[in-house]
Amino acid sequence: MLSRRGPVWIGHHLGLPASTVGRILARHQVPRLADCDPLTGQLIRATRRSANRYEHPYPGSLVHIDVKKLGRIPDGGGWKAHGRGERPNRLRGSGYDYVHTAIDDHSRLAYAEIHDDEKGATAAQFLTRAVAFYADHSIHVERVISDNAFCYRRSVAFRAAIAELGIDQKFIRPHCPWTNGKVERLNRTLASEWAYSQVFATNTDRAALLPAWLEHYNLERPHLGIGGQRPIDRVNNAAGQYI
Repeated sequence: MLSRRGPVWIGHHLGLPASTVGRILARHQVPRLADCDPLTGQLIRATRRSANRYEHPYPGSLVHIDVKKLGRIPDGGGWKAHGRGERPNRLRGSGYDYVHTAIDDHSRLAYAEIHDDEKGATAAQFLTRAVAFYADHSIHVERVISDNAFCYRRSVAFRAAIAELGIDQKFIRPHCPWTNGKVERLNRTLASEWAYSQVFATNTDRAALLPAWLEHYNLERPHLGIGGQRPIDRVNNAAGQYI
């Protein structure tokens, strides 16, 4: 199984500084993870990055939301188990899972749910539960940012949820998904470390692993974007500033 890990993760598990690991990887001409395809690991020749990096000053100031579309796994396994073009026709056309995701801009604390669609009503219900999740961590969500998908911009149900929760709604510039980069990065990590991390025999098996992966992501996994801290560290550090 191919496991793509960066200097922070490797250093954390080897007891070495991330800078030391980074120099070793550079010496051996290993490309940066950000320059590689998240699924194949192949080097991507052209990348787009926003020149304006930002981070909100405290948890809840901004939460990024999105939907990650995944092909469902038929019983007995999909193409990873049987190879492309070798599966019986009866295993084709299983449909899709829609993983609704949210991540706090400051702490990187993440929340996700699997649904059958990306309709406005579903997105609205997800947002309500995501806000409750953050409230359980003493985080008050002030605003959310998303792309311009129908479920966020046009849905009456979603606008009603925004109003009821008292949240400001922001949208990224059209055709600039990298401006919602934190949730896009979460989706890439979610795909490589959970959805495609192993050969699952059934879609239910994959879905059952999501809560454990989220707990690992929030409570155990160091993040390069926040200096090698875990999201829960940032939540606790922010809470300590107001005690």
